[in-house]
Amino acid sequence: MTTDSLPGKVAVIGAGSWGTTFAKIAADSGAARKAEVQIWARRPEAAEEINSTRRNTRYLKDTVLPANLRASADAAEVLAGAQLVVLAVPAQTLRERLREFRSLFPKDAVILSLMKGLEVGTDARMSQVIAEELEWPENRIAVLSGPNLAMEIAREEPTASVVACSDLAVAGWIAAACTAPYFRPYTNTDVIGTEIGGIVKNVIALAVGICEGKQMGDNTKASVMTRGLAETTRLAVALGGKTETLFGLSGMGDLIATCSSSLSRNHTAGRLLAQGLTLDEVTETMAQTAEGIKSAQAVLDRATQLGVYMPITENVVAVLQGAISVDELGPRLLARELKPEGVHAS
Repeated sequence: MTTDSLPGKVAVIGAGSWGTTFAKIAADSGAARKAEVQIWARRPEAAEEINSTRRNTRYLKDTVLPANLRASADAAEVLAGAQLVVLAVPAQTLRERLREFRSLFPKDAVILSLMKGLEVGTDARMSQVIAEELEWPENRIAVLSGPNLAMEIAREEPTASVVACSDLAVAGWIAAACTAPYFRPYTNTDVIGTEIGGIVKNVIALAVGICEGKQMGDNTKASVMTRGLAETTRLAVALGGKTETLFGLSGMGDLIATCSSSLSRNHTAGRLLAQGLTLDEVTETMAQTAEGIKSAQAVLDRATQLGVYMPITENVVAVLQGAISVDELGPRLLARELKPEGVHAS
């Protein structure tokens, strides 16, 4: 697979903020070679709006989408003939969606996951769910992660990201197909580390959001972020990922963006919890999925199975389950036995 044979058609499954934004990236990247980008929208009215106005106002406000991007509520139409299929649905709905569309996936397509979550009940990463449900070879499954706040990228503010695949040539092919003047993808072969960085940072962002909602200062937030990176790295390495991956864009980069920005859904969810809203009220207020809320228990379960100590994740789960209040979270995060600093120090 070479950059001389880039995809003539890219299919994006999911018309939320990140799915639509990535479809824009792929369309901008492929405009010169007249590549076609189609996006599947669950709601027919969303597809109609994209086609008639070049906008997805529910998620991207006034962003004008490229002319070579079209939408449809018909998955068969969207997937037909696609060489690259991009999955951007909520993590907990992925398995159901794959079963629904299984027969529609072109047999030779490469699949790229944009999702950042662990499946509740199985603790599976999204690439594992894809491989299992579609019986797809791992060298044609890739993941993309990094500091990817959709609204900023939709505004064409420069950002970088990482495409990970066990086959580096496939990762490079995908990267070439989604390189735009405002979007620079790097590549690696560490699928596990890349996915875990994108998953656990959502849980850490909930903690930071709660701290901010309780008007704790920058020292507190920086401390939680730094120790959060350490426990994320411990889990990734225990699963077979590489330490250096977590100190790159899909680890540290994504963590900083997600924990610092008001555009981050998980950071926002944490702030709302700190203001006294229930989980149901947070979900209703945001109208978007905060994957950290859904994945936190699965992350903790996986860590417990592997004997990896993750105190920040443990305390966030306790808040989500109502075992402790948001007022108790901050003091508990650092109230532990004194020990040396280091990624592998528990």
